[in-house]
Amino acid sequence: MQALGRDLAGELINGGVIGLDGELGAGKTELVKGLAAGVGHGGPVTSPTFTLLHEYRMGVRALYHFDFYRVERAEEILHLGWDEFVEESGSILAVEWASRFPELLPGGALRVNLQILPGEARRVTRVT
Repeated sequence: MQALGRDLAGELINGGVIGLDGELGAGKTELVKGLAAGVGHGGPVTSPTFTLLHEYRMGVRALYHFDFYRVERAEEILHLGWDEFVEESGSILAVEWASRFPELLPGGALRVNLQILPGEARRVTRVT
């Protein structure tokens, strides 16, 4: 998953939004670790499940890592200044459990669905 994240970071060199979906343990946070490495972040990356957002800044470029899993209403996200995060040029916005509030993702956002298969294999489906 991390290798895929690094590849996607290369595709999103000018910034963008990536929505990640899949069951618990499917590899969403591992993919974000690859995104962070792909934009030059060398430190730890943790799941934002209990904090909603982690920010990894690499100079002027940032990776914003959201997790919608525990969010009850879209207003909780909007109160954080969601639109400003989406509009920040050059930065990547990675959203775990994006399907909870698909209306918040901008048109053209990259969507990735991860599945666990028998034998601990993973299937990644990219929806553009």
